[in-house]
Amino acid sequence: MITTDILIIGAGPTGLFAVFEAGLLKMKCHIIDALPQPGGQLAELYPKKPIFDIPGYPSVNAGELVDNLMEQIKQFQPGFTLGETAVSYTKVDDEWFEVVTNKGTVHRCKAIAIAGGLGTFEPRKPTFENVADYEEKGLEYFVKEPEHFRNKKVVIAGGGDSALDWSIFLSNVASEVTLIHRRNEFRGALDSVEKVQDLKNAGKIKLITPAEVTGIRGDGKVEAITIQKDGEDAFEIETDYFIPLFGLTPKLGEIGNWGLNIEKNAIVVNNALDYQTNIDGIYAIGDINTYPGKLKLILCGFHEATLMCQSVYNRLNPGKKFVLKYTTVSGVDGFDGSRKEAEKAVVKKID
Repeated sequence: MITTDILIIGAGPTGLFAVFEAGLLKMKCHIIDALPQPGGQLAELYPKKPIFDIPGYPSVNAGELVDNLMEQIKQFQPGFTLGETAVSYTKVDDEWFEVVTNKGTVHRCKAIAIAGGLGTFEPRKPTFENVADYEEKGLEYFVKEPEHFRNKKVVIAGGGDSALDWSIFLSNVASEVTLIHRRNEFRGALDSVEKVQDLKNAGKIKLITPAEVTGIRGDGKVEAITIQKDGEDAFEIETDYFIPLFGLTPKLGEIGNWGLNIEKNAIVVNNALDYQTNIDGIYAIGDINTYPGKLKLILCGFHEATLMCQSVYNRLNPGKKFVLKYTTVSGVDGFDGSRKEAEKAVVKKID
């Protein structure tokens, strides 16, 4: 059983920043996320796309923002349960909740902060028959452990950043990488497109466009895929893995059955105070919540995370007054013994 003060459901930017704000208040956090790495949409959908409305950053790539947030919270030592989704919760007593994931991992916490962005991300799947028969048997929707593909034949389908980036990365891991896209043009970062072109020219990536994968064959696992190339007869190529990277579809998931007030697939919260839901001790912050005047912006999620943590502190420390101090004055003490602080002023006579 994993025990923590605040259980955060969602490892996107709002969930990650909540760890920092909680750490300032000496509260421990653990994060659950369905994706295999932190970062939410930023890491999975557009890691190389620039964001222009983060205060203090005229422009910052989404992936860089995630890296910076991870560095910022490192001293508060958050725990992570990745590749799993929160399925059910139980109110154990007046102090504790228990949350169980789809893989049976049990988390005990004093408050729950739902920071799931647009919800649980589910991969967009190929539409041909027998797809389910090969899932996790050579048909993979995420690259969780690149070493699994060492010296294997890999086919990637897709035309965005994820398909480009993983084709580039796996070209140095797999014995053979084939990238298939239904168009000749790719919608991704220019440097990634150019790198794939260079790797194709060097014979390290096979490129088939415009084409689509229309079937899978294999005895208990993927052994070959069928490809339909425009203007040609369908043909087969052998492969060990097929990785369709067509993007993700957001869904509220099992959290939608928790008895929370839901409005248009978003969780209604009390924005006049602390972003708490209709269930005492359960909060919702970031894009997953709704209230009058709601804006789905990262910077708004940061604000909501800050006020949520203040509310949880008061919940965990009834009657104890917290005096807000700027970090420039108080410094930041990490749970790992580290300390960050501004240089102290010195008193010195000037001759």
